[in-house]
Amino acid sequence: MAAVRALVASRLLAASAFAPLHASTPRAPLHSSAPRPGARVALVLSGCGVYDGTELHEASAVLVHLSRGGAEVQIFAPDIPQMHVVDHTKGQPSESETRNVLTESARIARGKITNLARLSAANHDAAIFPGGFGAAKNLSTFAVDGKDCKVHEDVERVLKEFHKAGKPIGLCCIAPVLAARVLRGVEVTVGHEQEEGGKWPYAGTAEAIKALGAKHCVKGVSEAHVDQKNKVVTTPAFMCETELHHIHDGIGAMVKKVLELCGK
Repeated sequence: MAAVRALVASRLLAASAFAPLHASTPRAPLHSSAPRPGARVALVLSGCGVYDGTELHEASAVLVHLSRGGAEVQIFAPDIPQMHVVDHTKGQPSESETRNVLTESARIARGKITNLARLSAANHDAAIFPGGFGAAKNLSTFAVDGKDCKVHEDVERVLKEFHKAGKPIGLCCIAPVLAARVLRGVEVTVGHEQEEGGKWPYAGTAEAIKALGAKHCVKGVSEAHVDQKNKVVTTPAFMCETELHHIHDGIGAMVKKVLELCGK
């Protein structure tokens, strides 16, 4: 054990001996121009869990693609109670249990999360909303009220702020209903408009989107639709029953287009 401590100590001493040399020697730049800063993206979550919050695989895929794209991400969620809590082993509500959307979203954010009330479009280049039923239960009442749904006031404010500022908005899975409700005449996709033997189990959402006054555009699960006029980018994600990598690819297409629209 004494020999191990001596070896570790000698290596630490050797490393510290080189530190002043590296610190005092300026490095030549790789090129003359400074690197462009990455896009500042706000990620808005709705809890933690597909049936009562954010779909975790979608949130993770968005974060991976944003990281690869060099974006700076800040995560937000509203500080409100969930509509209900679902036991994901049974697919049924736990009647006696209550949870908070911000607290649950912090699980995905690894604790680094901010109240949605503090999100301002002035501080970000884009906003992205993953899916999961939390978008239809906590960020809006779409799960209960369909085309007559209401959108949470801060979600509506954020969507309108980014839209007015001409900054891109990305949404996936069921989340495009938020844009359809708030941004009149917007173009979005939730995939196909027929169930096709169960491959698209939530295909009826397309009709609800049309009833909200938006245009629905048919797209495959690995594709993203870009509404150039409104700078809204959407992809079906788990609206389709398919392999996970196809969903990951579609979310990647959405994130790529959002970052392109940021111009960074």
